[in-house]
Amino acid sequence: AVDYSLHPASLGSLSGPGTFSGISDDQVAQFWDQGYLAGVPVLSQADCDLLLEDIETFRGGTHPGHGYLYEFHANQTGDPNKVLMHSLGHWRLTKGFHDLMYLLSITKAASKLLKPNQTAGVRFWHDQLFVKPPRTGSVVAWHQDYSYWTRSVPMQHLTVHVALDDQDESNGCIHYIPGSHRWTRNGGGPLPVVDFDFKDPNLFKTILTEEETEQFNPVPIKLRRGEAVFHHPLAVHGSTENKSDRWRRAAVLNYMADGTRSDSDQPLLEGVPAVPRGEVIQGQFFPLVLDVDRTI
Repeated sequence: AVDYSLHPASLGSLSGPGTFSGISDDQVAQFWDQGYLAGVPVLSQADCDLLLEDIETFRGGTHPGHGYLYEFHANQTGDPNKVLMHSLGHWRLTKGFHDLMYLLSITKAASKLLKPNQTAGVRFWHDQLFVKPPRTGSVVAWHQDYSYWTRSVPMQHLTVHVALDDQDESNGCIHYIPGSHRWTRNGGGPLPVVDFDFKDPNLFKTILTEEETEQFNPVPIKLRRGEAVFHHPLAVHGSTENKSDRWRRAAVLNYMADGTRSDSDQPLLEGVPAVPRGEVIQGQFFPLVLDVDRTI
């Protein structure tokens, strides 16, 4: 099987949203105030169709490049009535998911949101896919992404959640707690991981302070197919069950500012050669998708 990680640039399979001038200073300010920025157009409808076709080539676990995946869960909850298909590493399996991480509609916005008050070089960390089938789609429990990423330092990361179907409350859209990107422990670190399988939505609340509990007011984010929401690595988010007759499929891209270093001597991702602690994360599996020195 082709390993698309061998191609360190877009192969041109996606067009992006057509006319889109990038994100405004007001949108950047909103991101740092709330911890997220929603409703950013990043894909055309044809792009969404292509990516949905790509998903079907590996969702069943039979793709010839299946071994390239870092994680694959046909159903992460283990409960047939609560289904969450979740994978990491599919950018290596299909041209579409490979090109998604290089798309300028995504990377140019990302370069403005990785670090406060500056433009950063954008390096790819890893991708994810969350598929909730009709009627039985599971929750994704509350969490902060950086809780799972402390093996990469400093914290200068960003998550881009791309809707491949229209998302609303009926089919399990993503929800955020505004301002929760300021919730830290131990001198600026993330809250602890309470659930590696994301399936118990209430566990997270047991680790909150009184003040955080008072501020725990989830906001549902409606997204049109082809729109993304960008969020801070400490923004608390989760999503509800899909009780509708529609699918709810979302492609997630996780980025870090160029220059982020490894804080572990273990492989950062399953099957990827270790980056020794203290060294800059780079190379075939962590490509630079936007170099700010060369792209305006």
